[in-house]
Amino acid sequence: MPLDTSPDTSSPAASSSTDRKLLAWLRLPRPGAYAAIVVLALLGAFGYKLRFDGIFACPAGGYAGNSYLADCAAGGYGDYDHGALWFGLEPEALRAAAEADVLFVGSSRLQLALSNGTTSRWFAEPATRYFLFGLSHSENTVFVQPLLERLRPRAKAYVINVDRFFDDRVSPPMEHIQRDGDALSRYKEKRFWQGLHGPLCSALPALCGQRFAVYRSRTDGAWRTAGGTPADGKAVTDGPAADAERWPHYVKLAEVFLAKLPVDRKCVVLTIVPSVDTRRAEAEAIARALGLELIAPHLDGLTTFDGSHLDAASAARWSAAFFEAAGSRLRACLAA
Repeated sequence: MPLDTSPDTSSPAASSSTDRKLLAWLRLPRPGAYAAIVVLALLGAFGYKLRFDGIFACPAGGYAGNSYLADCAAGGYGDYDHGALWFGLEPEALRAAAEADVLFVGSSRLQLALSNGTTSRWFAEPATRYFLFGLSHSENTVFVQPLLERLRPRAKAYVINVDRFFDDRVSPPMEHIQRDGDALSRYKEKRFWQGLHGPLCSALPALCGQRFAVYRSRTDGAWRTAGGTPADGKAVTDGPAADAERWPHYVKLAEVFLAKLPVDRKCVVLTIVPSVDTRRAEAEAIARALGLELIAPHLDGLTTFDGSHLDAASAARWSAAFFEAAGSRLRACLAA
């Protein structure tokens, strides 16, 4: 009979030794297990932040038609548009702006009022290039003027939304660009995530939320909104004349801005897109001081979708009235 050389675990001493070793192993997790737990926890936290506070909190359906995500209303993402334009991260959009025959500048109110079929149809016959260069955060000449000086646009006409555009207030995005040394790297990171956002949300729609988002066309600058739209519809009104002591200062800033535009003043169209408490009196005073006409149709029954920006139906009505009023001026400048 062959000899049995395996340890005798039936004895009390051997069994006790085995139990002690097993308990010691269980009490002291291996370094690899610790690392795996830490990595999984970090990945979970990172994924949660992306989904509920980052780019994946917004829908990804707006990239079609050669557009980029300009703004996602999530605290961990927010504005991309300012950095994209300032740092040249969207060269195709900047090139389209520089080569446009008519350039529109101003705030998000201008963007949402003119980003529709009325505008595109007006420029389709005859075919004329235009670019909507409005920005969020009520952006003004502090950001736009140096940007245009770098772009050197070839536009034959400019349309300017006067609504506090001639101002020297520094917007939050501009402050971030000016003061934060890592601003460029942060905007590059936002651009990187857009490359994943579209494909992943198309493949797995559940990955993306429905926060309010704005997409900008690289071709003509038009905005397209997506996700949950704020429901705060209010009627458009004209506000009282306020801050009149500041108006001469705004006029001086306007004079500086207009002097640097490479077009005759007759090819500068001033307007103000209506909103709640529209600063129409202020805009009219600035236009008079500049010796220019304010072309801003006054229509009844216009409403906003969020207390600030025209809803789609009102935007279509107002933009049609604007081009009817300003069309001959723009055509003359384009012909020249």
